[in-house]
Amino acid sequence: MNNIQNVLEYFSRYGYLFLGIVVFLEYLNLPGLPAGIIMPAAGILIKSGNLNLFITIIISIVAGLLGSLVLYALGHYFGRPIIGKFEKKFPKSKNAIDKTFKCINKYGNKGILISRIIPVARTLISLVAGAFDVDFIKFIIYSTIGIAIWNCAFIYLGYAFGHLFLK
Repeated sequence: MNNIQNVLEYFSRYGYLFLGIVVFLEYLNLPGLPAGIIMPAAGILIKSGNLNLFITIIISIVAGLLGSLVLYALGHYFGRPIIGKFEKKFPKSKNAIDKTFKCINKYGNKGILISRIIPVARTLISLVAGAFDVDFIKFIIYSTIGIAIWNCAFIYLGYAFGHLFLK
């Protein structure tokens, strides 16, 4: 499932359930379909009338937030050891994790929002925020805003430029 046509086919079969599951898994930072494919595909389907804009945005935000909450809990309860294991398993992520730590140190809770719109860091911020014991309510607020910005931007790309993907 590596191209937009395949993603559109899965959307036609499973609809919002497909969107919710894939977005949830992506925000858990699991390998699979990246937002750069899923969200534009959703935008294409919104434009063609196959998905509802409001429902798509809500599902993408809620699924992203739920995935983020799982990683926040892992970071909160297991802290630095789980981050160390993650860095060993995915060595390329160490730089992104370090940048995420620095962003939280420099900008506080706003660092969560900033990290949500930086590729790779946007999914790792949850683990880091949990390890830092960032205030849970503020984490939810800033994460929701950042997730909404990211997801809506990619949905819009598919909505506005989807015809280019399909050629």
